[in-house]
Amino acid sequence: MSFRQIRLFIRLSRPLFLIGAALTYALGVGIVRYLGYPVDWGIYLLGQIWVISIQLSAHYLNEYFEAPRYVNNPTPTLFSGRSGAIAPGKLTRNTALLAAATSLTIGASLTVIIIQIVPVSPLLIFLFVIIFSSAIFYSVPPFELASTGYGELINSILVANLIPAFAMTLQIGELHRLLVMSTFPLTSLHIAMMIAIDFPDFATNIKHEKRTMLVRLGWQNGMLFHNLLILTAFLLLGVAMLFGLHPGIGLPAFLPLPLGLLLIWLMRRVAVGAKPNWRAITFAAMILFVSTTYLLAFSFWTR
Repeated sequence: MSFRQIRLFIRLSRPLFLIGAALTYALGVGIVRYLGYPVDWGIYLLGQIWVISIQLSAHYLNEYFEAPRYVNNPTPTLFSGRSGAIAPGKLTRNTALLAAATSLTIGASLTVIIIQIVPVSPLLIFLFVIIFSSAIFYSVPPFELASTGYGELINSILVANLIPAFAMTLQIGELHRLLVMSTFPLTSLHIAMMIAIDFPDFATNIKHEKRTMLVRLGWQNGMLFHNLLILTAFLLLGVAMLFGLHPGIGLPAFLPLPLGLLLIWLMRRVAVGAKPNWRAITFAAMILFVSTTYLLAFSFWTR
C-alpha cells in the first residue's frame, strides 16, 4: 500500500469524528470515578476499542453506500458526511466494504470478550444492541437513516447519550442521574453541530435527493433551530446545577458559551444576507461541542 493510499484510508476513517465519542466515553467513566467507584482500566480500554470499531464500521458503510450517489461530485466539503476518498483514481468501494467487515469482526470479537468478563445485565445487552443498530442502520439500506432527516438526531443521541451510558454500565452495571444532567446539554450541542456541518452541502444534498435534517427543515428554519439548540444546551446546564450538578463541574462547561454566542451571531448574519464562511462556522461548531464535552469530563475526573 502506497503512502497516498494510506492517507486516503485515514481520510476514509474520519478520525476527527472519533474524538467526540472518545470524550463522551471518558465522560461516562469520569462520572463513575467522581461517584467514588474504582475504574477498571482493562474494561475501559476494551469498551473504548469496541466503540471505535462500531464507529469505523458505520463510517466505512456510509462511504460504501453513499459513493454511487455522489459519483459526479467526488469532492466533499471539509466536515461533510463523506470523505471523498472513494472515487475514480482513489480508493474503491470494495476497500470501504472490506474495512467495514474487518471493523465489524473486531467489534463482534470484543463483544464476546466483554460479555465473558463483565457481569451481564439487561441494561448492558440493551446498550450493545441499540448502539450497534443505531450505527449500522445510519447508512445501510433500507433504513439509511442518514437520508431520512432523522440521522442527525440518532447520531447525536448515540454519541452524547448512549456511549457514555455504555461506558458507565461497563464499569458499575447501572446508570446515575448525573449522566442525564451532563449529557442532555451535549445532545443539544451535537445536533447543532450536525446542522452546521450540513450547511455547506445543502445544495448538493438537495440535488442528490439526500433528505438530511437541514433539507427537511429548510435553511432558514435550520439556522433558527441551530441557534435555539445552542441556547438550550447552556440553559440545560444551568438547570442541571439547580438540580444537583456541582457548580465546580457545571460552571467550567460555560467557558465555551462565548463561542456559542459567536456562532449564533454568524448564523444570524448569514440569514440576513452576509457571505458565509462555512469552514469557520463548521469548525467552530465542532470546537464548541468538543470543548464543552472535554470540560465536563475533565471536571468529573479531577474532582
